[in-house]
Amino acid sequence: MTPLLRRSRRELLATVLVGAGLTAFVVLVYVVVVLGGGALVGRTSSPSLSLSVLATACVAVAFDPVQSRLERWVSRVVLGGRTSPYDVVRRFTTTLADQHPDSELPERMARVLADGTGAESAQVWVDMVDRGVLAATWPPAHVPAAGSVARRMPVRHGEENLGALVVFEPPGVTLTPVAERLFAGLADQAALVLRGARLRAELEQRLAALSVRAEELRVSRERLVDAHDAERRRLERDIHDGAQQHLVALAVNLRLAGTLATRSIDRADALLAEQERAADDATATLVRLARGIFPPRLEAGGVAEALRPAVEGMGPSCELVATGVGRYSAPIEATAYFCCLEALQNAAKHAHASSTRVALVGTDGILEISVEDDGRGFDPDSGRAGAGLTNIRERVESVGGSLTVSSAPGLGTRIHAVLPDRSRT
Repeated sequence: MTPLLRRSRRELLATVLVGAGLTAFVVLVYVVVVLGGGALVGRTSSPSLSLSVLATACVAVAFDPVQSRLERWVSRVVLGGRTSPYDVVRRFTTTLADQHPDSELPERMARVLADGTGAESAQVWVDMVDRGVLAATWPPAHVPAAGSVARRMPVRHGEENLGALVVFEPPGVTLTPVAERLFAGLADQAALVLRGARLRAELEQRLAALSVRAEELRVSRERLVDAHDAERRRLERDIHDGAQQHLVALAVNLRLAGTLATRSIDRADALLAEQERAADDATATLVRLARGIFPPRLEAGGVAEALRPAVEGMGPSCELVATGVGRYSAPIEATAYFCCLEALQNAAKHAHASSTRVALVGTDGILEISVEDDGRGFDPDSGRAGAGLTNIRERVESVGGSLTVSSAPGLGTRIHAVLPDRSRT
């Protein structure tokens, strides 16, 4: 007798045994409840209606558990532990109906398929745009034995190919007609799972592409900010080595001219002294400008120390409050410093505020900055944000931070930025 006929007869015997067992269960319940109960109450001439209803209720409640136990017993004794086709269909339907995570459904489907058909292993494939992708294998990471035969069943929805189910038959064993019909039936029901798996794979690919693109934009912005900083440093060197030296020479020449004056010595001396003071003031101004571009205070003392002269220069209406601010990486400190300077300049030029407050709050790995004024304000959604606010946003986003602008006409403006320092995490 061939393995095909032996398996077919075993499955038929398993079906008969399950049906016979369920029939015996129903009869037994009827005999015990209706006849036995009738004998206890002294009513044997005709069945009691209430006992019949009770017997029916008992059968209805216990039918599914009894059927499951019978199928497991028949599977173990008659089918050698292999799941019956009817149990496979029920398990497959339950798998689709239960609230399992979408990522687990292909593997559950492969397991049900392997158990139901008695195959060596089963695979679930999903058709992508340009290739097929293996979504699940059961048993996991299983390698088919030499001589195994792969049988493939396509999964379609209308005219659309969604993928395929694949089973590997052990050497010398083929699927029974019942298993073949089961294989085809499962393929017909698998369309929804494969469509979800394909959509999930496509979303993961798009997410990966967007992540790469976001990283490229972040790196590009960092390069842009670094280029701006390098240009500012170049200007600082040019001012120091060029214009400042010229002004120093001017002061020397003016002092020399004072010694050569021969007419109206008093007036000449006063005028030359005034020019000397003017030259000294110009030199000091250029030095402050150079330090404002990239101040030594920032490298030596940190953000709060570097901002203090700028805040004091705006008069008593401007205050600086620093809480828990330590030292951070150079990009974070430079971003905080220049953003605060830009916000202060915007407030001085456009807000017409009576008071301005700069707040720095530092924690381990995060520096928060805010500049708040009580000036005229503006509408952030009007699309009329100036170049200063755009520069602040680009700087903050280049270091992975977030910026919030709160303002309304007549209610002042608050610029708040959160700057995470990755070098300290």
